[in-house]
Amino acid sequence: MPAAVRQFDVIVLGAGAAGLMCAAVAGQRGRRVALLDHNAQPGRKILISGGGRCNFTNLHCGPGNFLSANPHFCKSALALYQPRHFLELVERYGIRWHEKTLGQLFCDQSAHAILNMLLAECERGGVELVLNARDIAVERDAAGFGVATSQGEFAGGALVVATGGLSIPKLGATGLGYALARQFGLGVVEPRPALVPLVLGGAEAQWTALAGVSADVVAQAGGGPRFREKLLVTHRGLSGPAVLQASSYWRAGEPLVVDFAPGAAVLEPLLRQGARRDAAALRQALREVVPQRLAGFLAEAGGPRGWSNAALEACERGVHRWEFHPAGTEGFAKAEVTAGGVDTAGLQARTMEARAVPGLYFIGETVDVTGHLGGFNFQWAWASATAAGRAV
Repeated sequence: MPAAVRQFDVIVLGAGAAGLMCAAVAGQRGRRVALLDHNAQPGRKILISGGGRCNFTNLHCGPGNFLSANPHFCKSALALYQPRHFLELVERYGIRWHEKTLGQLFCDQSAHAILNMLLAECERGGVELVLNARDIAVERDAAGFGVATSQGEFAGGALVVATGGLSIPKLGATGLGYALARQFGLGVVEPRPALVPLVLGGAEAQWTALAGVSADVVAQAGGGPRFREKLLVTHRGLSGPAVLQASSYWRAGEPLVVDFAPGAAVLEPLLRQGARRDAAALRQALREVVPQRLAGFLAEAGGPRGWSNAALEACERGVHRWEFHPAGTEGFAKAEVTAGGVDTAGLQARTMEARAVPGLYFIGETVDVTGHLGGFNFQWAWASATAAGRAV
């Protein structure tokens, strides 16, 4: 190779959460590591996550919190590196944190604390961070991998692809990881926006008149789990944690099913002996369980056809199984993560190494493993990165 080519043991592409973690782990094992990123700043998605406070893991993380064509693939890495392990690292750096609902852990102060910690870990491992490394092209020969970039050429025996998915392109997201997978013969499960707001069209667009209204609901899509969290009506459709969670399972043409009054017998007051049965009584019963503006809307759009017991019972069922038919999602621009990605059938679960290409690894969001909202995607980044970092 020409003298201008810089030699390393490991080249990591992508200085996001997974890439930083993997580089640090490998570097601290004595590997000479080059960490390349096409952005001018590392960890850009880390800095905006959790409202700027970085929801860095979830105490209740398990395989059931992830979506993949192979739901068993994530088990090995998640068992290897658990939330308590990352929390130990956080506490070693004196980073103050707090738990929000459902086991979600956030920094007390800024997400910069997590990024600075990862950069310090890379420094401990002697990692060479190369930013603004654009126009990346990869080749493989008997000695390993050659990577040509706008910042020079690099060579290494191992290549780790941690370039992320397609979500939030304004932060530099590209399809490089998928292109590299295909270049080396790996399959790619079609990427799609996940943890993303849903858009309502047609007659359902009238819901946008309630923009700003939120309610505690249970939402479900595509036969996925039922998520009990907040729904938020937006000027384009539906968002909020419950909808974002369900969106990862939603496919075009399928309904989103919402229970607006989980656990409540909404119309029970109207079914009592001698109870008043009219539109005013219906609205009042709904106001007991949902916000006033939403109560009026539900009464108008889903009111009973008559006031018989059967009609009221049908109305009750409708409140608990309201079907929306989204026109689409708000796309990768608003998606928190990308579902789909490098097919896990071509990867070793314990190491993240490509089965047919020794020395080639894929980690983090690039892989077809997508976590639920609430710190799970970060935990997958830490776990898959550690698996690869210990193997390279």
